[in-house]
Parts: sequence; structure tokens; C-alpha cells
Amino acid sequence: MSRILVDLAEDQLQALAAIVEAEKRPRAVVIREAIQAYIAQRKPGLAADTFGLWKHRGVDGLAYQEKLREEW
Repeated sequence: MSRILVDLAEDQLQALAAIVEAEKRPRAVVIREAIQAYIAQRKPGLAADTFGLWKHRGVDGLAYQEKLREEW
């Protein structure tokens, strides 16, 4: 695990201290969890990889689906 130095505004530090006190948890743990949540929120998911996947195909997606289902 690495250490970093982060500058916080006074109001951020006070809000963090209030969370730490209310939850009775170490400040480092709260900060690590906050960073992990921030990273997870911005991580591209499946939707980002698949959105617009059919836009360059020459067939309507619904028509293609119905054609496939005719085989059942």
C-alpha cells in the first residue's frame, strides 16, 4: 500500500471528521472507500462498451430478432 499527500479544504476536513466520528472508523479506511467508490462510478461498464453496437449494420435490430425467433 502506498501513501499519498492530499490537500483538503477546511470544510472537507470537517465533513470527513464528522463521518469518521459518527461511524467510529479510521479516517484512512473512510478515505480509501470513498476513492474506491469514485473509481467504480467512473469505470466504463458494459453499457459503455455496447451502446450503439448496431448503428453500422444495414438491418433493423427488431427485424433481425424476429427473423431469428422464426427458427424456434
